[in-house]
Amino acid sequence: MDQQTKGDQQRDQQDWQRNAHSHRQVGKQHDQQSEPLLDQQWGDQPEQQPRQHHPQSSQPYDRLSDHHDMYQQVRDYFNRHLKLGTRNWLSDIHDPSDGSTIVEVRFKNTRKQFCDNAEGLDLQQGDVVAVEAPTGHDIGLVSLTGYLAQKQFKRKIRQKKKYKFPLIYRKARPSDIEKWRRAKSREIAIRNRAREIVRQRGIEMKVSDVEVQGDHTKAIFYYLADGRVDFRELIRMYAREFQLKVEMRQIGARQEASLIGGLDTSGREICGSAWKWYFESVKIAAAKIQQLPANARKLTGHCGKLKPSLMYELDTYLEAWQHFPEKIPVLKTAEGTWYPQKTDVLQQKVWYSPSPDSFMNAEEVPLQRLLWIAWENQKGKQPPLRQDQPAQSGSDAFTSGSSDILTNKTGPNNKRQRRRKSKSSSHAQKK
Repeated sequence: MDQQTKGDQQRDQQDWQRNAHSHRQVGKQHDQQSEPLLDQQWGDQPEQQPRQHHPQSSQPYDRLSDHHDMYQQVRDYFNRHLKLGTRNWLSDIHDPSDGSTIVEVRFKNTRKQFCDNAEGLDLQQGDVVAVEAPTGHDIGLVSLTGYLAQKQFKRKIRQKKKYKFPLIYRKARPSDIEKWRRAKSREIAIRNRAREIVRQRGIEMKVSDVEVQGDHTKAIFYYLADGRVDFRELIRMYAREFQLKVEMRQIGARQEASLIGGLDTSGREICGSAWKWYFESVKIAAAKIQQLPANARKLTGHCGKLKPSLMYELDTYLEAWQHFPEKIPVLKTAEGTWYPQKTDVLQQKVWYSPSPDSFMNAEEVPLQRLLWIAWENQKGKQPPLRQDQPAQSGSDAFTSGSSDILTNKTGPNNKRQRRRKSKSSSHAQKK
């Protein structure tokens, strides 16, 4: 029994070694067949670019994991440097009737473009794509597709008929990303050197940021200047210094703050970096209409100008002010003369005090009560300030239980009724 058992174990070991050898041969053939397919897919030549090894291991990199990490690095860069984030609320809903080819693509900071997916590529949010540029191509990140991209285009683009959609050439290849990496690695050095050249030449302008195009052939210089700047010679110097095509774009203080980003006094990200893409002119009258204190530190933002948030509720305040008279009147009541001290526009209330220079013994007066007392003052009457106080004259007394204070016994509607009654009574006497 022992000899038979040993023989069985030897045969099983030989069969296992034979199968393991066959598996290794099949694995080698599979690697030789799959490697050229990967090289054709990514456009690499195995003879020119041998497989690299991890610095802490002798095992070679997996090509698919390499490319996945490469694209993930691009997405991480965009997430760090891009502003005006967009959330696709319809990402998990498939709409087969949506035939829109408009795609929103994000670039560095707040720059976005609406592109045309004429090739019908299967694009999803977060894909890295190569986009048509005036010279060459640029690398961007897909932020919206389909229905929402079309809605954003209609909302943001004013002259829709004249807008030219850049084409989306393809999903970015590893060679495209390598060029993009080299371009982005030069941006800080180019920006610093550009500022030095401006200071040396004594030009009154500030180079805020530099964006190098994805194909490493062009650079966009964002600058601030109070007046017109003649930078023709400066462009020639930049082209010779950096060996790139140069484009100068003038921006304002609010645009610069949105490019840099930061936190506002509310503790949240400034609106220019979070969601606001259009900056309208803001005047100090907007703060006065909303009865905000004249504190420059609270009214100005990171850019040193008035905050755009002053325009958010301006329409609501303008509509509420229409119910108030042009000038809040001084009221003459049975208790004496009352002077306006404070106004709450949204609650439609005014606080009155018996002294024009003091807030002591202030009384809260609703807007409707204020208008009725002012109307009574024009007729020479002095009704009580509060609605629950009895009036001095019995015939024209104001009833405390009345809900409509503008249609009491002395109102114009009741006068017409009395005239009609008097006419009818005189007509009956003639008969």
